[in-house]
Amino acid sequence: MNLSERLENAAVIGAAGKMGSGIALLLTKELARMKLSPEGQGKVYRLALIDVSEKALDGLLGYVRSQVHKMAENSVGELRVLFADRADLVENGEMIEEFVGQAMSVLRPSTDLNGAAGARIVFEAVFEDEDLKIDLLGRVREHVDPDAWYMTNTSSIPIGGLDRKLELNGRIVGFHFYNPPAVQKLLEMITTYTTLPELKEAGLELAKRLGKKVVPANDIAGFIGNGHFIRDGLHAIGAAERLREGGEWAGALYKMNRVSQDWLVRPMGILQLIDYVGVDVFRCILEVMNRYLPDRGLHCDFIDILAERKILGGQNPNGSQKDGILRYEKGRSVAVYDPERGDYVAFDPNGWTGEADRQLGALPDGFRPWKALVRDRKKDEALAAHFSALRVSESEGAKLAMEYLKTSKAIGEALVKDGVANSAGDVNAVLTNGFFHLYGPINEYTG
Repeated sequence: MNLSERLENAAVIGAAGKMGSGIALLLTKELARMKLSPEGQGKVYRLALIDVSEKALDGLLGYVRSQVHKMAENSVGELRVLFADRADLVENGEMIEEFVGQAMSVLRPSTDLNGAAGARIVFEAVFEDEDLKIDLLGRVREHVDPDAWYMTNTSSIPIGGLDRKLELNGRIVGFHFYNPPAVQKLLEMITTYTTLPELKEAGLELAKRLGKKVVPANDIAGFIGNGHFIRDGLHAIGAAERLREGGEWAGALYKMNRVSQDWLVRPMGILQLIDYVGVDVFRCILEVMNRYLPDRGLHCDFIDILAERKILGGQNPNGSQKDGILRYEKGRSVAVYDPERGDYVAFDPNGWTGEADRQLGALPDGFRPWKALVRDRKKDEALAAHFSALRVSESEGAKLAMEYLKTSKAIGEALVKDGVANSAGDVNAVLTNGFFHLYGPINEYTG
């Protein structure tokens, strides 16, 4: 049974979640294309969308319909090819509506796992909790095809362990989409020595169909993306702890967030990124990595305190940022959480944040932020000049940035040395494509 045959009856488990909804959208579009192709004529396609809430599934259907409509509007040339033999479809609007209708016709939403009955390929996108995934996939097995393939969206849990505990005999692969799946081009694919060769090939083929750039990762907890991100975040928090000795948390956290964004020329500060991912998700990934790599110091009391106090970050249903380590108003950070005070400390440009900025010092002359450089063809030259200036600067901001840059590079090099990544290029590809960094961590900017 090849990939196309398996996709005739597919299922997404956790379909209404942040990741599941994006995966469902990508698959809906692909199944609609298959259904309308000459090879798909007369075949029945179904994509089971399984989640626990009917209300969430209703919202998912609305989201998929609106997004498929937008995709169709931007792909009229492709639609004209698909509908070349349909004399009844002349206007662009007619083709768009027909494509949307065909796409929606493949969807089968359900709150019952039996809704996935007979599925030949299962995409799982539930919370990053190993016990939850094992329990859920174990129950899914009772309903789907006995030889079904499983594509788990885990970002940290070793695939080999899931394979053994679920007794799948190589029929599972890590298919780690980056958030949001419908937009992000990167897909980290994790295989083990037991993964079926035909599943590996199908994974690469499906990623190509979905327009994804695949970076392979080896089966070590955290893989490449979170293997770097988690350690990167721990460095920033550890640096903040050292900065606050004799002082308060607020200024130290503010400094590290600003250094990681401005001095390192990243799209957002590290604390904002942790909030975006979710403090609870960060903690879960940290716990998974610590369980499988117990001698690597992968624990953080600060993150534990935040999680226990329900300072969790994440996004609201409308996509806006929830309060986490930072508090947000209209998409901008306005305060930082101080665990000793047990409350947020509002930014005060004329007070403590102004003093923190003064202590950090000025950015190098000619500094340009990430947003100004992201589409600049000469960004490499600008970055080289920026980091060259930092290397000779005596400011606190420059020193913190260079220490951070060296640590980030060491983390990346260790991922290659430990066999998580096959090459420095793969590490850099994940950070530039998945995290939108302008440069990879393994670079020559440290001098």
